Amino acid sequence: MSENPALVSVRNMTRRFDVSKPWLNRLIERLPKRILTAVSDVSFDIPERQTYALVGESGSGKSTIGKMMVGLLAPSEGAVTINGIDLSRETSAQAMDAARAQIQMVFQDPYASLNPRWRVGKIITEPVAARGGDVTGLAARLLEQVGLSADVADKFPHEFSGGQRQRICIARALSSQPKFIVCDEPTSALDVSVQAQVLNLMSDLKTDLGLTFLFISHDLTVVRHMADRIGVLYLGRLVEEAAPDDLFQNPLHPYTRMLLDAAPKLDGFGREAPPPVGEIPDPINPPIGCAYNPRCPLVQDICRQQRPELRSIGKGRVACHLA
Repeated sequence: MSENPALVSVRNMTRRFDVSKPWLNRLIERLPKRILTAVSDVSFDIPERQTYALVGESGSGKSTIGKMMVGLLAPSEGAVTINGIDLSRETSAQAMDAARAQIQMVFQDPYASLNPRWRVGKIITEPVAARGGDVTGLAARLLEQVGLSADVADKFPHEFSGGQRQRICIARALSSQPKFIVCDEPTSALDVSVQAQVLNLMSDLKTDLGLTFLFISHDLTVVRHMADRIGVLYLGRLVEEAAPDDLFQNPLHPYTRMLLDAAPKLDGFGREAPPPVGEIPDPINPPIGCAYNPRCPLVQDICRQQRPELRSIGKGRVACHLA
């Protein structure tokens, strides 16, 4: 955890989903309830003006954490604190409204996250207009800030490319002057050249506006250059956390090493890297002990019996009995 005061604090966050069949079906078929634990006991801090990246395979719980941090989902256990306000327990409507005004989200799919019936100008200014704020000239200013012409405010989303749509999504997120933005794989649906443009834009906005980001991605090469700190998720559990240089040069968890070995490298032509072994287990029936033990090349008996605690080692944290 960072020693600096945290703008965003997550403590023991857990989220469960009931994926059982309807009650009558369970009664007739004599089936038990099926509970999926998407996020399990996750804790981390994000200091102000920094970027925290969450990486992991599909199904590891990254997007679920992002949705809980903006209030789209409520945690089953634990708490999310934004600027000292607990989003799940705050009883003051005024304090809750002030906290929500500081949070925005950029979604993964730029094609599905914009209302096709609204013009771009209305889409961008809606977060401010919904609170009764003054939107005069706001759309034009934000469009220029994200590298688009102010003249496009009267167009509809279908008239733009994917990269332009994602810039519009970023402009919408900036309209309410938030302090904290969750970016849920904002470049995964874009071409590589457009990805670089969007990432550079976000990096510039972070510097110019003093923003704090949670950056969700499965691309380690992206987060290495974007993040101040990286958390590695596996089956809803945080297994390692470190600064980018430390994580890439000296990964402590076997799962982190597997992700780094599987990532493409510029100097990797002709290299023989072992392919990832196995697939992520069923989150409804996770393995006992360390969730990674069925795939781990270093597994020992204690790994199959006891879940490792996330403990501090050097400047990072790792959940591994052998680290």
